[in-house]
Amino acid sequence: MDDWNELRLVLAIQRAGSLTAAAKALTIDHSTAFRRLNALEARLDLRLFERLPGGVYQATAAGERMAVAAERMEDEALALDRDITGRDHRLSGRLRVTSSETLAYSRLTQHLAAFRQAHPGIVVELAIDNRVLSLSRREADIAFRPVRPREGDLWGRKLAGMAWTFYGLPAVVLVKGGATSAAADLAGQTFIGWQEGIAGIRAADWLVQNLPAEAFAYRSNSLVNQAVAARAGLGLALLPCYLGDSDPGLARALAEPIPELTGELWIVTHGDLKNTARIRAFFDLVGTALASEKRLFEGNERPEDGRHL
Repeated sequence: MDDWNELRLVLAIQRAGSLTAAAKALTIDHSTAFRRLNALEARLDLRLFERLPGGVYQATAAGERMAVAAERMEDEALALDRDITGRDHRLSGRLRVTSSETLAYSRLTQHLAAFRQAHPGIVVELAIDNRVLSLSRREADIAFRPVRPREGDLWGRKLAGMAWTFYGLPAVVLVKGGATSAAADLAGQTFIGWQEGIAGIRAADWLVQNLPAEAFAYRSNSLVNQAVAARAGLGLALLPCYLGDSDPGLARALAEPIPELTGELWIVTHGDLKNTARIRAFFDLVGTALASEKRLFEGNERPEDGRHL
């Protein structure tokens, strides 16, 4: 095996389970991936993947062995890359950041603008993705996460707690008597929910467990769109307080945050990269700016107009 690209292809197919997804991950077209895999198997006179119905590729014993070796080589290459990057003291270059759509829409982008003004030599690439991208594989350099990182090779700090409650159109909420004090008091209201079948999102799971299906008049897989729908009068939406309280078109329908939905906001990088100049600059400016909004994230910010309790 004298071509790293062949090993990368085998590893990508083994991870993705399909040739199409592997080609996309490697940013090559499907026909190129197909040709390379067939040529490799022909040269080795060995079948690496079984082709199953539905475009599924299942690794043979030989394919699994090759993927394991490729992963070890990838780990070494990534460790070398992180080590070299971690010694970079320039305030220039590319910085890949990943964030949820909601944080990027509501709070983050304005701080990225301030960061750009302070450090014009650094180009920020923001990946808006609710998945947990791998910092070890350099899918991102910095991540904003709603939970404390459990991986031992990651490093970061907690910026704030995160509170959630219900919001609706101010006119509707006020007509119904203002914000109530308990979720049970919202019985009979119309709600905005997540698309059916979505699992693993705490707010979506809470809604399914606490509200009947007939209570939902509208569903969306985007929190930003749910906020827009609430602002349009489609119903009450369960939103993080930093999104709902900062929107003048929304008012709290439930006065206090829901305790069981309280979360956290963390800024995280790989431990090998924490001394990189551009990453330290990002932590210092953007991380500190978000931490200064702790009251908003934790549902304790009270706008001057007194609408929110």
